[in-house]
Amino acid sequence: MEIIFGRNKKEQLEPLRATVTGSIPAWLQGTLLRNGPGMHTVGDSKYNHWFDGLALLHSFSIRDGEVFYRSKYLQSDTYNANIEANRIVVSEFGTMAYPDPCKNIFSKAFSYLSHTIPDFTDNCLINIMKCGEDFYATTETNYIRKIDPQTLETLEKVDYRKYVAVNLATSHPHYDEAGNVLNMGTSIADKGRTKYVMFKIPATAPGSKKKGKNPLKHSEVFCSIPSRSLLSPSYYHSFGVTENYVVFLEQPFKLDILKMATAYMRGVSWASCMTFCKEDKTYIHIIDQKTRKPVPTKFYTDPMVVFHHVNAYEEDGCVLFDVIAYEDNSLYQLFYLANLNKDFEEKSRLTSVPTLRRFAVPLHVDKDAEVGSNLVKVSSTTATALKEKDDHVYCQPEVLYEGLELPRINYAHNGKPYRYIFAAEVQWSPVPTKILKYDVLTKSSLKWSEESCWPAEPLFVPTPGAKDEDDAPCRPSRDLVVSHHKSNRQLSMAWMPEISTFGRQTEDKQGSMIILRHTENLNY
Repeated sequence: MEIIFGRNKKEQLEPLRATVTGSIPAWLQGTLLRNGPGMHTVGDSKYNHWFDGLALLHSFSIRDGEVFYRSKYLQSDTYNANIEANRIVVSEFGTMAYPDPCKNIFSKAFSYLSHTIPDFTDNCLINIMKCGEDFYATTETNYIRKIDPQTLETLEKVDYRKYVAVNLATSHPHYDEAGNVLNMGTSIADKGRTKYVMFKIPATAPGSKKKGKNPLKHSEVFCSIPSRSLLSPSYYHSFGVTENYVVFLEQPFKLDILKMATAYMRGVSWASCMTFCKEDKTYIHIIDQKTRKPVPTKFYTDPMVVFHHVNAYEEDGCVLFDVIAYEDNSLYQLFYLANLNKDFEEKSRLTSVPTLRRFAVPLHVDKDAEVGSNLVKVSSTTATALKEKDDHVYCQPEVLYEGLELPRINYAHNGKPYRYIFAAEVQWSPVPTKILKYDVLTKSSLKWSEESCWPAEPLFVPTPGAKDEDDAPCRPSRDLVVSHHKSNRQLSMAWMPEISTFGRQTEDKQGSMIILRHTENLNY
């Protein structure tokens, strides 16, 4: 297991034709881009955490019923510095890099000083973001890297801070129908304030119809929310949107800024400075997109850790939003490479199972309502919002399903009422075993699995002209599987021997399976 997760992956620089069984729909044409960790050892040095590995870009080009695969390491400053030194010299969130012991005292002193207020890594290994006509590899720092989606060449480095004052940013932005990007980031102790900043990037540079203009230069702050703590802001991986509101969870999974500033000197990683405060609350912020201000009522729920929002929409005076929630932060801890040994599946057990939860937040609170009364009048959910004193409202979710992660939807229904979730089924182990199609209306599901296969998040691609929300061939992942999710019938499979994407590889008599972790854009 440790060999599978920690083994460095080879690049596939030239397109490799896959062996296709069955038939891929003729209309399915384009390039699927994926991103994730690929290199965990540089020289004699090793990363501590699986999420720290150097970014490996992947593309699956689908044309005329054929699939061609290629991969290339992101040529980030971090990658280049590590390769040149033949050791890890740039710190990642779970791995602190230290200077060569042969360097003099002045070099060592400078390294300590630079890590007090760190310049974070540009190892953009989480996602692919489309911005105007351009594509960017992203991570959760202030850096993104432009890439060529056809050749996977690494282009310029972009610092969000040139346009928006954020030190951290999510890798899960939202897109409106015009292609504008809405994202969030954290501004740490800027002018004595720590705040969560929502910003919008236009699809095109205003006043210009010419290609090549950079829309990032026209980014604007949409809204900012003060952190409840100056030096302990919340960690968040994603957020939700409806047609008129933004949903942000300020959860009690926090970054201790003072500990992060001294982590290098104390010989610990930045990740060790994250704390789950189980006695604290999770605060629910609802931001009005028209006024660009949070609604005044204070909403909260029990402590939880959320990495992925599924969807959100408005119904009968409420914002309904669905998330995958944990009772603690055990998921991140399990992916330290020291834990990824041969007994991983048996011994590395989550202490809380990922749960699909639906919350209902009333947009207008009756001041005359009795304390303790349920303010939710929506008949489609059993979620409640109980009025408390001092204009606080305690929200209790409806539990829809236990044991799923990496959710995707038909993005045409993002921010709108929807019915289907496509996800990986995960129980007490973080290793997914099945692809799941869940119906939030009937609370029923369809499942797909294959022996010796660890599937990842499916990518939903709607059939052109489709009227039904779930009318599409959907890709789970056993190499590249295309199945029809109305019937869960497999239509085709593209198989490539001896290729592993992000360390999740299983062996069988036929060769290797590609197991895909991070899924993003199919452009056609």
